[in-house]
Amino acid sequence: MPWKSTLGVMLLCSAGMVSMADSVVAGEQKATFAGGCFWCVEHPYDHHNGVLSAVSGYTGGLQPNPTYEQVSAGGTGHVEAVEITFDSQKTSYAELLDTFWRQIDPTDAGGQFADRGSQYRPVIFYHNEEQKRLAEASRDTLAASGHFDKSIVVDIVPASTFYPAEDYHQDYADKNPLRYRYYRYNSGRDRFLERIWSKE
Repeated sequence: MPWKSTLGVMLLCSAGMVSMADSVVAGEQKATFAGGCFWCVEHPYDHHNGVLSAVSGYTGGLQPNPTYEQVSAGGTGHVEAVEITFDSQKTSYAELLDTFWRQIDPTDAGGQFADRGSQYRPVIFYHNEEQKRLAEASRDTLAASGHFDKSIVVDIVPASTFYPAEDYHQDYADKNPLRYRYYRYNSGRDRFLERIWSKE
């Protein structure tokens, strides 16, 4: 939670004036996932119960304020990622993890589907030790599930500075539904996910 929000809740608590709105703010947390094209990772969270916002952007590298052109060319160290703000009173981090695993190929460290390169590798960026524990446990559970015949290679690392992507990347699937569906289908993502998860 941002420090200003924390301070506000503390002051209201001390004054005995905590409202229902403040209790929702108290449950606000962040989660950050990278799984190839950020359009494809963002879209499921845009419509996920308890998610307050899902923002496409860049993280994991050292270059400040990177552009799409710089990240997509490689060399910045950043990956395309999505920063999710969610209400932990309405959804859990474990549920967000489950959605994440069902959007990616966790056995491919060289990119995702049609998008190749380290800037498209799958990564979980944890914001606290509890998220780290849950992410590692979910990875181990997936590895033991028998869904994949290769090793799970998704990195689990501390969250770092997140840079929102350009405006035209935000809510891309909702703003450009035909282009999004065309890209997603032709990338091979949907066919892969259907093959892996269709038995459930």
